[in-house]
Amino acid sequence: MSEPVVVRADDTHVFPRELDRAYPLIDRAEGVWLYDREGNAFLDAVGGGAMVASIGHGVPEIVEAARAQAARVSFLYNQQFTTVAQERLADRLTALAPPGFTRVHFVTGGAEANETALRLARSYHVERGDTARWRIVSPAQAYHGPTVATLALTGRPGLQAPYEPYLAQHPHIPPSTWRFDPSGEAALAAFDAVLEEVGPETVSAFFCEPVSAAALPAYAPPRRFWEGLAERRARHGFLICLDEVVTGLGRTGTWFAADRLPFVPDVITTAKGLGAGYAPIGAMLCREEIYDAVAAGSRAFEHGHTWDGAPLPCAVGLAVLDYLERLELLERVRETGPRLRRLLESALADCELVREVRGHGYLLGIDYVDPSDGVSFLDPALGIARKIDVEALARGLIVYSTQPTADGYAGDQTLIAPAFTSTEEELNLMVERMTETVRAVEQWVKSESAVPA
Repeated sequence: MSEPVVVRADDTHVFPRELDRAYPLIDRAEGVWLYDREGNAFLDAVGGGAMVASIGHGVPEIVEAARAQAARVSFLYNQQFTTVAQERLADRLTALAPPGFTRVHFVTGGAEANETALRLARSYHVERGDTARWRIVSPAQAYHGPTVATLALTGRPGLQAPYEPYLAQHPHIPPSTWRFDPSGEAALAAFDAVLEEVGPETVSAFFCEPVSAAALPAYAPPRRFWEGLAERRARHGFLICLDEVVTGLGRTGTWFAADRLPFVPDVITTAKGLGAGYAPIGAMLCREEIYDAVAAGSRAFEHGHTWDGAPLPCAVGLAVLDYLERLELLERVRETGPRLRRLLESALADCELVREVRGHGYLLGIDYVDPSDGVSFLDPALGIARKIDVEALARGLIVYSTQPTADGYAGDQTLIAPAFTSTEEELNLMVERMTETVRAVEQWVKSESAVPA
């Protein structure tokens, strides 16, 4: 591989997210491969960098669906119009959703879907005269979006600190990881303590991911936690809102990860896999009972974004669903996902930097620890997450790693989320390059530890 073409903050008029990062300049993409202007090939193991490109890049059918819809009608404002594409996509999604989900509100992305879910949860209670309910309880280790409303849903101090004056003060509970609470009982006890402190009559909803993505890659609470959550909903009357921005539309092997939970939630959001990287689209789905509260009350669910439910992204969503069904890609994820996890787990088995490999379908996570004891978090000053990403890129592999958090609940981790269309050969190559990356970083960590103070 020749020297990659990169763009730095001083070289561009773009305001980048990280001013100290060198960004590869990608010119084109095909399948699970990205190419820069020099022809260097990068294996995309994380859906375009954000778990989005679930069916790979450059699928002709999706491109043609967007072209055809744009030629017919690309935009109409959904406060004044509806379109065939929006109506058809709503029909399809509600048919795929858990039982009782009958309504969809389309938006342009995951954060918007989550913020819309927050508005609906509040509206539901207000419409029923239960106006004291406004608080949202959520796991501390989570990420639901960068808006002021969605940032308030995480308990990660590093993300919230600059914006705290703007953020609603919502309570959080700790995650049920191997390190803190493998049974789920401690999280339930923490939830009970929150309810007692704030009063259950003030709680609007519990908001969480069924399987976590960026914050705790591929982590899911144990079944006992889900059972206890459902029991408390029945007792106290709050809603359960599931953020399936990442897991929806096949990422874990079912249309929604909610399909594997021991209860039916009240609201589900999804986004990334719906447009699959070909158009910005997200959706908030709800049960008929939630919709009925608005229908029997004000009969208005105001506020929206300009492109909500526009025909072009809805047409892309329809084409993506057609493609997933025609190629039986969910079946492929269910069949090969466990094998992929075992392959990665086996390849990293003797790496002392790795404590755990988690996996649900094509959503996998690697949890790193200090090699000296196999338990402790790594020193944040080592910058292991960034080193993993840089080392992987040098080997032509794109992954997404997360840094330790100030609350002490999570350390360095890596997320892998390949396209459902990845060939067996490509999946093997992802594992091979990831293993080489981890071994190189582990060797560096051990060499740093051996240096006398």
